[in-house]
Amino acid sequence: MVSFAEERFEWWRKTIGLFAGPVVFLFFYILPTPSLSWPAHRLGAILGLILFYWITEAIPIPVTALLGPILCIIFGVAPAKEVLAPFADPVVFLFIGSFILAESMMVHQLDRRFAYSILSRPSVGKSPFRIFFALGAICAFISMWVSNTATTAMMYPIGLGILYTLSEMKGEDKKIFPKKYAVGMMLLVAYASSIGGIGTPVGTPPNLIGIGMIHKLVGLRISFFQWMLFAVPVMMVMYFFLYLLLIKLHPPETKELQGAAEYVQMKLSEMKGWTAGQRNSLIAFLVAVFLWVFPGFLAVIWGTGSQIYQWYNSHFPEGTVALLAASLLFFLPTNWKERKFTLSWKQAVSIDWGTILLFGGGLSLGSLMFSTKLAENLGQSIVHLSGATDLWTITAVSIFSGILISETTSNTASANMVIPVMIAIAKSAGVSPIPPALGACLGASMGFMLPISTPPNAIVYGSGMVPITKMIRAGVMIDFLGFLTIFLGLRILCPLLGLL
Repeated sequence: MVSFAEERFEWWRKTIGLFAGPVVFLFFYILPTPSLSWPAHRLGAILGLILFYWITEAIPIPVTALLGPILCIIFGVAPAKEVLAPFADPVVFLFIGSFILAESMMVHQLDRRFAYSILSRPSVGKSPFRIFFALGAICAFISMWVSNTATTAMMYPIGLGILYTLSEMKGEDKKIFPKKYAVGMMLLVAYASSIGGIGTPVGTPPNLIGIGMIHKLVGLRISFFQWMLFAVPVMMVMYFFLYLLLIKLHPPETKELQGAAEYVQMKLSEMKGWTAGQRNSLIAFLVAVFLWVFPGFLAVIWGTGSQIYQWYNSHFPEGTVALLAASLLFFLPTNWKERKFTLSWKQAVSIDWGTILLFGGGLSLGSLMFSTKLAENLGQSIVHLSGATDLWTITAVSIFSGILISETTSNTASANMVIPVMIAIAKSAGVSPIPPALGACLGASMGFMLPISTPPNAIVYGSGMVPITKMIRAGVMIDFLGFLTIFLGLRILCPLLGLL
């Protein structure tokens, strides 16, 4: 239940945001900015309004995501075709396919079966702390080889299943979760997936962007193994901090789940044998996982520059894999005589379309920040204001810029914007561009504050369990810890590994 004080706070937050948003827009619109082009100036004003509405939730967040591109078209930032094209970006279809797979898992209770299997382990099932740690560690490990978006889409329904089970054990309705613990678990799935992605070159697009730009602009090729030597320690320290912070902010209601093992075994026995729907959902799920993970094996054996790796990525991109696996659900029958298949279209369209619109809007605004050079101007202004001239100050500014820009746009767009700027600044200052480039690259994966910062954030926000204020609070703290971890990691490991 929401307290009266919380209800009043939400009412005032949304009301103030509704009227203050246009004021913020007008302020930035009339503010003189001679260093910006006219489209960039108008985009900055629109972003002020959109960010204010996202933070205050003055109107539904997916509607705000549509409002941003609409205003960009009306105010002439870019043509409608350019502004709306990101809504058909392949990553949007990765969302759609992944959500349909997750819906099938929930419809046939495959997520419950996974959850019961995890909880039935003697070393895990009795402790909500160990459950928390194990789930996050699995997310981080998988994300080293699979995209953070795909990892979150895989683990999200399993996390929901665990929360449903915990609520059942307490005799509660499945929709009445232990609030703090549920929020923490959803954030854990998203954040651990993003953190795990930095561990290998193929874990997340910014890694490959950084490696490619360092090779092209600096002439240094960083091998797969070299990357892991400095990135895996940073990833492990970050996950340790993440676990401690989230379990502190969102502790479980009980220290030990008495009778958990017996309860879970009873539930497993009630489920009896595997149903056709569960088997078919698992087949589609495993097809997606295999096709998502396979590029990692190709990269390890032949390298990311090999012809076979490039061919595979061009023919089986992640969005296509998600749609292919989701399509199997409409072919695999559960009752052939009655022509019943694993998932009906009515069930498939019940996925969270608001989250999909939200991320499409984020992609649109991010690409416009890049094309209008607004992001580049912001990065240069940050460096100018900070007065960065030596290697490690520039690296610190680089990490900060990567984190800051990734909060309002995709990590891929952030990496594309920040890395070349920081390489140029480092070269002009006469210092090594490697640590600043790596700092921007890793910082781009640290967007934790807003639903539009990364696809994992958007996915778990779509669960309806994560208030945006809780995401912002945890995100600010994780961003700060991420900044310190990346900076100290590069400061210690770059000299040791000869990356200077």
